[in-house]
Amino acid sequence: MNEANPIVTEADLHAYADGQLPETARARVEAFLADNPDEAAMVAEWQAQSSGIRSLFSGYEQAKDTDPLLVAHTRAVSSTPKRWAIAAAALVVFALGGVSGHYVPTLLERPDLQLASSESLPKQAETAFMVYAAEVRHPVEVFADEEAHLATWLGKRLAIQNLKIPNLQPLGFKLVGGRLLPVDGRPGAMFMYENQGGERLTVIVGRNTENRTTSFRFASSGNIETFYWIDGELGYAVTGEITRETLRGVAEECYRQFPS
Repeated sequence: MNEANPIVTEADLHAYADGQLPETARARVEAFLADNPDEAAMVAEWQAQSSGIRSLFSGYEQAKDTDPLLVAHTRAVSSTPKRWAIAAAALVVFALGGVSGHYVPTLLERPDLQLASSESLPKQAETAFMVYAAEVRHPVEVFADEEAHLATWLGKRLAIQNLKIPNLQPLGFKLVGGRLLPVDGRPGAMFMYENQGGERLTVIVGRNTENRTTSFRFASSGNIETFYWIDGELGYAVTGEITRETLRGVAEECYRQFPS
């Protein structure tokens, strides 16, 4: 980032790439990009990635919620006691690596792709969200004020050099912190975010030793929704009790920021 113009931040560039800036702010960013070709090339790459992701989701956007090939629904939970009962039961599935149901086709349009043990990822992500997102005092092990330590610690446990914690502030979600948790019996990372309305979402990163093909899928359980994908040796899942469109935007942003 060129430090000569501190008025234009990286968050501004992300918002510009996503078309979320008002006209006056867009003009300011465009003037900055005209003088900074490296940043202009970076923004153009972000826009190309977003365009590609949206085109891959075009079929999903036209599908209906009732399509059995799109989502795997479980009965919605209306009361807190029932939810925590399901969370307790889901912990058993979490530990055993339970397998979820039917999902949308893969990012590479390979409906025959077998995800093996990584099929348990959305269920594990859902369980982690149910257990930790409701916590008031201890939702995470390491809070956001120690973000550098959090990234280094979890990166070492997952054997990922320079683990990047996604910056979701341009989308209105601030990092709460993160924790270590098991994913398919191996060390995994969970990052938690919160918006001004108190809504939380989690991002899970885990090792994937069975699959080498990128895929992008969606799973739904009651009001909890998860977008997840496999990229090389790693699996990722974004989970929240927020609108599907908002969650999809977060998943796209995480996909863009995580190294491929």
